[in-house]
Amino acid sequence: MNKTQIKVGLALGSGAARGIAHIGVIKALEEAQVPINYIAGTSMGALVGACYAVDANISLLEEIALATTPKKLSGLLDPKFSIFRAGLLGGKKVERFLRDIIGDIDIEKCLIPYSAVACELKTGRDIVLATGPLIKAVRASISIPGVFVPVLYNGLYLVDGGTVNPVPADVVRSMGANFIIAVNVLNDPKKRPRLGLTGDKKSDRMPSIFNTIIQSLYVMEYGIVRANLLKADILIEPDVSAIESYEFYRGSYAIEAGYKAALPVMPEIKNLLEQFEHA
Repeated sequence: MNKTQIKVGLALGSGAARGIAHIGVIKALEEAQVPINYIAGTSMGALVGACYAVDANISLLEEIALATTPKKLSGLLDPKFSIFRAGLLGGKKVERFLRDIIGDIDIEKCLIPYSAVACELKTGRDIVLATGPLIKAVRASISIPGVFVPVLYNGLYLVDGGTVNPVPADVVRSMGANFIIAVNVLNDPKKRPRLGLTGDKKSDRMPSIFNTIIQSLYVMEYGIVRANLLKADILIEPDVSAIESYEFYRGSYAIEAGYKAALPVMPEIKNLLEQFEHA
């Protein structure tokens, strides 16, 4: 196999705020000049992957992540208070945020071939979004059940792909990649130091509805991940267990964790790529 036949696929997993670590991983891959020929992402991995796939530039998203504060984060929320709504948040403000970052383009226009993974609510099957509006694909993939209103896409109601395929190594391989780098930010739930509890008040001792939903999904997704990661050639697992799902304002910590986790793996990646070249 010669060098031109090596197709590296990057599979970026779900994990809410912990997924900001994907930015650090991509930075390390860029510095090591590891080519990325395909990208597939789920949930936060879909968002980071989309931003990079558009123009192979991660710097804008890194700047946004580093500048995010709790106040700025609250500006992205559009609560739906009716008990008859399908989610706590409508997601329109998130869509506008995405449009500001990546523009209003179709997936086919991405510089790097890209797919987002969502879950079809009725059947529970995973849906790979590889064509059509990029923003809508990302919006579907990040729609945490019970938190975001599901996305109606081609007659199907779609929610967070992490419920069925948290780290889509199989998807990026099906796109044409023959060397898969998977990034998993779902650490062992037992490593988490807290469960959204930050104080000593009585109200702090009971998880919020948001934390209850997120933690339940986290435990389920972690089990799926452990069963599927053998589909990757290289696995990078940043330790972001100290970050809560909603702490998007801890971008500096998450990016550094991703970068540090990726660096030790670079010699192995280079070695395996060389083996591919001479096979």
